[in-house]
Amino acid sequence: MSRPDSRITSPLSLVCLACLSSLSHPVLAQAGDELLPGASVSAPAPRQSRASITGLGDLPGWQTPAQAISLGQPLLRDAGVTRLADLTKLDASTTDAYNPIGYWDSLSVRGFTLSNAQNHRREGLPISAETRLALDNKSAVEVLKGTSGIQAGNSAPGGLVNLLVKRPDVTLRELTLGVNDRGGVLTSLDLSDRFGAQREFGLRVNAAAETLRPTVQRADGNRRLLALAGDWKLNADTRLEAEFEHSQHSQVSVPGFSLLGTALPSAKSIDPTINLNAQAWSRPVEMQGNTGSLRWTQNWGAGWRSQLSYGEQRLQSTDRGAFPFGCDASGNYSAYCSDGSFDLYDFRSPGEHRRTRAWNATLNGQVGTGPVRHDLSFGLLRSRHDADLQQAMYTYAGGGNVSGTFTVDEIAPALDYANTQRSERSTELSIVDALSHNGPWRAWVGLRHTQLQRDTALTDGSGSASLDQDLTTGWTALGYQLAEQTQAYVSWGQGLEAFSAQSTPIYKYDNAGATLPVRRSRQVEVGLKGAHGSQSWGANLFQIHRPVADRVDNTFVADGEAVHQGLEGTWQLRHNQWQASLSGMLLDTERRGSQRTDVQVNGKPAVNVPEHALKASVAWRVPASVLPALTTWLQADVIHEGPRAVTADNSVRLSSWTRTDVSLRASQNLGGRNVMWRLNVHNLFNLRNWREAPTYSDHVYLMPMAARSVSASATIDF
Repeated sequence: MSRPDSRITSPLSLVCLACLSSLSHPVLAQAGDELLPGASVSAPAPRQSRASITGLGDLPGWQTPAQAISLGQPLLRDAGVTRLADLTKLDASTTDAYNPIGYWDSLSVRGFTLSNAQNHRREGLPISAETRLALDNKSAVEVLKGTSGIQAGNSAPGGLVNLLVKRPDVTLRELTLGVNDRGGVLTSLDLSDRFGAQREFGLRVNAAAETLRPTVQRADGNRRLLALAGDWKLNADTRLEAEFEHSQHSQVSVPGFSLLGTALPSAKSIDPTINLNAQAWSRPVEMQGNTGSLRWTQNWGAGWRSQLSYGEQRLQSTDRGAFPFGCDASGNYSAYCSDGSFDLYDFRSPGEHRRTRAWNATLNGQVGTGPVRHDLSFGLLRSRHDADLQQAMYTYAGGGNVSGTFTVDEIAPALDYANTQRSERSTELSIVDALSHNGPWRAWVGLRHTQLQRDTALTDGSGSASLDQDLTTGWTALGYQLAEQTQAYVSWGQGLEAFSAQSTPIYKYDNAGATLPVRRSRQVEVGLKGAHGSQSWGANLFQIHRPVADRVDNTFVADGEAVHQGLEGTWQLRHNQWQASLSGMLLDTERRGSQRTDVQVNGKPAVNVPEHALKASVAWRVPASVLPALTTWLQADVIHEGPRAVTADNSVRLSSWTRTDVSLRASQNLGGRNVMWRLNVHNLFNLRNWREAPTYSDHVYLMPMAARSVSASATIDF
């Protein structure tokens, strides 16, 4: 049944939006606007070209021989970013990789899908992203682009995502109330203070509760977050920190549409608000997480500092839904039937438990050898990840159609589908040496030795496998300062990745459950970066070779490589009246050396990877003479992604698309309290396009662009 129209015209949302529409706001604020109450220094720019996850110290962005960005919490809030999938609007190298409503987020960087089990960090420690990661208590999200063999022992070569937790470094009391035009309501609280005679103790509390009402029908949900962060400055050189967060997310997931036989349907021919998972027996995907960390930082003098940290994450989830998959009538299990019908499956995977634990010790300091200074970094990381899954249900339930006008009776649950249990342990030793002298040259050399152990087993006992390998990866870079705050660099690096054979309900591998030997990826990058006054910019070329594992004659094996070559560019302007940022990427992808005989993939571009992307933001500060009582910014965001392949043989392709978002931000003083009003309009022109076309479990899905939506909030200091 479709949601009644009264939800869209919720009285609460209309009243609040009407009030906020009379005000104004920006998404890229000037540095002074980002200063939190009680802070003694100006806050950094919300978008930075450096990130701690690079492991290269505190170098300014223009001097870092790697491509990384740090997106500050003010920018995320102003841009309406509420989940990791929303990062795709802020950076051209970051795109979607299967991001339905109600499920966890998957990102692609430089055309490679990041592993949700291996490519995510929290305060630099490994975590699993096989859950919905809350952003309310995060001070920034960092993205490292490219191979990460010096930063992580086992990860896909696209890059790393690192979440930074808000710390009690300011005095702050904020209450945020938000609504959207579908009736969704958000309440969040951010409290931070310091205590003690010398203000040596700090405590920060973040809490959030939200009723989720997306643009899609019958996909409501809710989420909760409670987070604590504290620290103790024992003296000027010693600090102890502890933090913990508990999160819950429950929401009905929304599967994608698909090809109709071999034909690509027009996105304008479907209703993007339809949920194909809308049966009476459809249940929400439930995700719960408990995550925390401890950290001891010690300055030893003479430029040496150590840090010892421990992190643990415990996830619980129940994955379920009515899931469209293939057309048995025509023997096609990669698309829907040509008449718009499809097979509907009942999927239920109860009692999923995932646990990640990690110890990390680092030592950083400086030594001199004649005229050369060495900035040294030593690291020891010990981590363990366990995925404890039970038998699941994946059973044919009936037939459906893309119009959503179908009803299927619930069938008796039968947990007869085998999941894959996984236990992975790694010990990683690393060293990085940054060499510099008084001249224009700088050099970096790094090594990381990884001992990787992995055990996998199918939950029905039909297969198991083990892996035990020791490997060393290297990374090196050379930089030359051409002018003041302008550097050219060249770098070379490696990465490691282990693949496991996981069957689908349709395709059963002969070696199901097997783990393949670890393979190496490699990258070469050449770049130029600069920063001058209110502007910063950069351009770089890269080439990445990644080994591929694929299905060949019903066996999951190493099968050639994927080669991605690209050009990236960024530019940012920060001025009192104008703020602008521009991010672009041109990408050429190619599959080489495949032995597949069922489809010709050699020489073909990767699926669901745009050939180019452009993300631009322009913000303008409204003159005080126009709105004297408000500090007001208006912003437009333009998100453009080029054409991409839908099928492995490239016989079907999506056209390019462009979306425009607009927003306002206005700050005013009411009764001695600062109030920040925000208004965001997503997909201003309500365009209909296929946003992405991921292949998931060998099935092609088409994800429509979300319909226009409006959200508004007020943040009150008290």
